[in-house]
Amino acid sequence: MQVTVTVNGKTESHDVEARMLLVYYLREVLGLTGTNVGCDTTSCGACTVLLNGESVKSCTMLAAQADGEEITTIEGMASPDGVLHPIQEAFRQHHGLQCGFCTPGMVMAVASFLKEHPDPTEAEVREGLEGNLCRCTGYHNIVQATLAAARQGALAP
Repeated sequence: MQVTVTVNGKTESHDVEARMLLVYYLREVLGLTGTNVGCDTTSCGACTVLLNGESVKSCTMLAAQADGEEITTIEGMASPDGVLHPIQEAFRQHHGLQCGFCTPGMVMAVASFLKEHPDPTEAEVREGLEGNLCRCTGYHNIVQATLAAARQGALAP
């Protein structure tokens, strides 16, 4: 089936199998490998992307379900000249990563979360990110990075 989406500001149109998951469309068809495949069950959040500005777990969404929609992946967060998005910069400054596997999904979840909660408390951040797992247990720094991004007024692109 034909799928046409706007990914990181660029319109893409491809024939895909009806059962192709969005995460595999992004990784294998578009070559955007920043979106990770972790659990394939929406349990870990490593595959989180923004769909029309809202975070979704792309491992359980069909590419066909995204037809006509706008998707932002981790590759679309930094500016075209390579300047990190304020959320990415906050993660860098506050060492909101360890192995880095969860980081793309966390950053995207934070972008969606801060859109809805621009001035969150620590407890709200912890609750808001509960659907994204860090296997290294780096939550303290992830929370601190999120709070720092909120103080800077960081919103999704």
